[in-house]
Amino acid sequence: MKSRQMQLVDALKAAGCTSPVTRQDIVDACAASGAYACPPSWLTQDSARKVGRGLYDCPELASASGDTSPAPVAEPVPAPAPVVGSVETVQSNAQAALAMGMTGGERATLVPERFGGYVAWGHFSDVEQIVRSKQFYPIFVTGLSGNGKTLMVEQCCAKLKRECYRVNITRQTDEDDLLGGFRLINGNTVWQDGPVVSAMKNGGVLLLDEIDLGGANMMCLQPVLEGKGVFLKKTNQWVKPAPGFTVFATANTKGKGSDDGRFVGTGIMNEAMLDRFPITLEQPYATRATEKKILVKAGCDDVDFADHLTKWAEIIRKSFYEGAVDEIVSTRRLVDIVKAFGIFADKTKAIGFCLARFDDDTKEAFLNLYSKVDADMAPAADEATASAENSECPW
Repeated sequence: MKSRQMQLVDALKAAGCTSPVTRQDIVDACAASGAYACPPSWLTQDSARKVGRGLYDCPELASASGDTSPAPVAEPVPAPAPVVGSVETVQSNAQAALAMGMTGGERATLVPERFGGYVAWGHFSDVEQIVRSKQFYPIFVTGLSGNGKTLMVEQCCAKLKRECYRVNITRQTDEDDLLGGFRLINGNTVWQDGPVVSAMKNGGVLLLDEIDLGGANMMCLQPVLEGKGVFLKKTNQWVKPAPGFTVFATANTKGKGSDDGRFVGTGIMNEAMLDRFPITLEQPYATRATEKKILVKAGCDDVDFADHLTKWAEIIRKSFYEGAVDEIVSTRRLVDIVKAFGIFADKTKAIGFCLARFDDDTKEAFLNLYSKVDADMAPAADEATASAENSECPW
């Protein structure tokens, strides 16, 4: 290898990367080594190295620094010829087709993409430590809407290049959706593993999103949450989890329902299921300093605007916790405002559009509160009055 190429490989090794590497890993290594200004073509444009969306094979990481000998390639073992038309043939062909995805023949991957604007905070290091350990340790993550619970788990998996099987739970989610079932493919009825079984077999991270929206059918996960495996009665198979398999569940409640009606559809979860989660991580909203970093990385070039938004949200949340107001502004809502401001270049319009989901009184109160935080923006009521005075009567 050339010296510049070796510099990049050494930087990837220093960052703890293993093959395959993500595009973000390569970008970080380029910046750390100074060898390249951008990801080099010999690594990212070589079709033989591309093994998935944003994933590139780098066998050089397995060899010692300076060793230019190619990695040994194992001789393929020929598989026995399948019987044409058998159920096994149809099933294996169907699973292979699903694994290929719609990416022009690339091998599909469930490793989440690295989000360049992500700010690690709160329980991120705890979640990372659990995922990195590859031990089975189910975690229940709870907190109000829009504070980054799901994104935290996904970005931990992205950082560690672990496959994440995300399942969005609803009241209709049943055993067939989770564990698998028989499907009609090309005129043949074949068994297809569900996301839970796939995660167990591949040693992936299972993410049960909004688990408190599920019903009694979720109890089929009892043996899964014990780490012992699960019996598929439809195929008469016992599936044991591979090393690295673990479970994360996110919810807006602690599984006891929503008394104030804010999270309609959530129910009281079975205590036996809740007891199978060793620990619960309570996720609050981020601090002002952290939230300001999030808004800046989300594209807010006006640092003062980001500072005013976080101060405004902090006051609203304090009022919410004290019972003075019934609504709250989440971190997700602040990011939405920043994106709207980037489009319209108008603070009042951006905030107004993103507050339109609230009733008129709440929207006006929140807008007026922001005008007190940001002296450069006139109160909403004053703007409405000025607009009415300047308008001409159409008749």
